[in-house]
Amino acid sequence: MKTYSDTGSNSTIRERLGLRPIINVSGTMTTLGASIIVPEAISAMAEIASQWVEMDDLQRAASAVIARLTGGEAGFITACCASGITMAVAGAMTGTNLLAIERLPDDTEGLKSEVVIQLGHIVNYGAPIDQSIRVAGARVIPAGTVSVTQDYHVREAINERTAAALYVVAHHTVQYGMLSLEEFCEICHAKNIPVIVDAASEYDLRSFLARGADIVVYSGHKFLSGPTSGIVTGRKDLVRAAYLQNRGVARAMKVGKESVAGTMAALDAWEKRDHAGIRRREEAALNLWKDALQGIPGIGAQIIPDPTNNPLDRLQIFVRPESRFTAAGLASALAAASPPIIVRNHEVERGHFFLDPCNLHPGEAEIVAGQLRAMLTAKDRPSDAMKVARKDSSGALRWPD
Repeated sequence: MKTYSDTGSNSTIRERLGLRPIINVSGTMTTLGASIIVPEAISAMAEIASQWVEMDDLQRAASAVIARLTGGEAGFITACCASGITMAVAGAMTGTNLLAIERLPDDTEGLKSEVVIQLGHIVNYGAPIDQSIRVAGARVIPAGTVSVTQDYHVREAINERTAAALYVVAHHTVQYGMLSLEEFCEICHAKNIPVIVDAASEYDLRSFLARGADIVVYSGHKFLSGPTSGIVTGRKDLVRAAYLQNRGVARAMKVGKESVAGTMAALDAWEKRDHAGIRRREEAALNLWKDALQGIPGIGAQIIPDPTNNPLDRLQIFVRPESRFTAAGLASALAAASPPIIVRNHEVERGHFFLDPCNLHPGEAEIVAGQLRAMLTAKDRPSDAMKVARKDSSGALRWPD
């Protein structure tokens, strides 16, 4: 493997580091680097990198940008959405009591320290979301069952120890039987409980506050295409209390000046982005892939909308035995191809996977179409073509080997 010092005038940073030049049709995934950062954010990060700044003042400037785009009273930028959730929860517990902030997470004496969340919203996005609550020192109170939450489940979960409630918007959550955000907020607000919304992967920067949320946490590095970061927005008193957690548990989650400036630039660029033009390019890629799969035995394909109503579609590919692949086997073969193609494979045990067109470089859609058709029309199959999807953590346990 090449080392960082093995540089050449025509080599790329991935080549110098010995990294595979993957094509990402999985989506805005943290494990793949999250997104292609927009040029405006890269420029802002480079410009501020050599400058001294007063971080509180930089975050004040960020608050104004965030408020303008989200409709919140105030906001700030943090390390990621997970840290934003922890900070929002901790702020709901401590308010602006600086001593209480220093006491978290293990000393919650005298503080409200329970957080209500629908059981169908306790998801894993690379880590369990309830851990973001527990890191603040709060106790997780699940409401309802995995298939249904009734109004009384949430109402009866709230008591004198409740600090906040968390509502999760994600394709990972159970997509039926849960309370809507409006219902959830109505129940919580009747008992003066603030509602925090995890909207990490959501496109709409304004609707969740408009629908009743008190604090909303977004990712700055997914659809926004900024650097790795989280954006916290909402009621000024709750945002202030969350920001003050930088004096406590959030010290381990601190964000650098480069990420603050880069996220601000990404937010500004969002206002000017040609969203309709992006949709047209994505639609062209989806149709190209769907056409490439036509007539192949054992393969079905349909364009489907995003499950949380983001303005984008994906291609769902059904893999049946007649193709001489399983969904897991085809996904694995694509990941081993040259160049490697990483699909959205979180449902392969159900016999399908997805292609997401939102992170493509020019020319990559055509490469994906060609690889798919070549693999599925080839006479031979790889040895693991019929592999069964299994949960296997052994690879993680071997890192860094």
